[in-house]
Amino acid sequence: MVYILLAWNAVQFFQEDLAASAETFGNTITWRNLVEAYSATIDTAAWVVLLLIFEFETAIIPDDKLKGRLNWFLLTVKSLCYFFIVYAFYGYISKYLVITDLASFSMADVCSLVGTDWNYVASLDDYPPIDTAACATLQGQDLLQVSGTEIIGTREALDSAWGLAVIDIINAGTWLVIVALLQLEVMLQLGDRLTDRMLSIAKYLKGILYLILFLAAAYWGVEGTFLDFWDAFLWLVAFIFIELNIFQWHEEVEEEKEPAGVAAGQGSS
Repeated sequence: MVYILLAWNAVQFFQEDLAASAETFGNTITWRNLVEAYSATIDTAAWVVLLLIFEFETAIIPDDKLKGRLNWFLLTVKSLCYFFIVYAFYGYISKYLVITDLASFSMADVCSLVGTDWNYVASLDDYPPIDTAACATLQGQDLLQVSGTEIIGTREALDSAWGLAVIDIINAGTWLVIVALLQLEVMLQLGDRLTDRMLSIAKYLKGILYLILFLAAAYWGVEGTFLDFWDAFLWLVAFIFIELNIFQWHEEVEEEKEPAGVAAGQGSS
């Protein structure tokens, strides 16, 4: 159910990115700015695939099968996911630079922009066309323009977008650190080098990182959209299962060692 909900979130993020990129980049989307336009979609899709692979490695595929061609195949797919995740992280930074590259905007009658190609900032990824209701709100306000675009917004709206862009960067960067730790744990476990002490240290370190993610989710719940909050919550739930998988996997391996150790002790006595 969690995987289905996360996949559906990816579709919704694509719809958001599609609408926002149409206003920000128009018809000028290329391979160079693709990640800026669809950073949330690329990020979510890559994470869903990566999460599935972690599930296979930590709970489904037996240890003796995680070798040879299968291991290399999973590693290759994970490497592609890591590439797109880092690429999306760069996209969040690029989006931050776009939304913070502002110029002053002055117009006596903002309502003259109704029916034109001009849009206004409602939130970080929402730039609706200026209509009669919007012009009444914007009229007389201290307005700023997103440089290189036909998008204007109030200082308050742009400050909110700035905060959400910063949270995107913090959230994506924190997840990169967590997944690096998880990857290290999987590699150590497969090599039979993961110790209880290592797990304990990683647990406390990731506890701090998960707290940061929880605070980011809370921020989205207040300042962002429900989709952002719901997606962040689902990812926390999903990776809690992965964490539990790793602990159980490690315990099972350790339990399998105990009879051998007891037998060796009895033989020496």
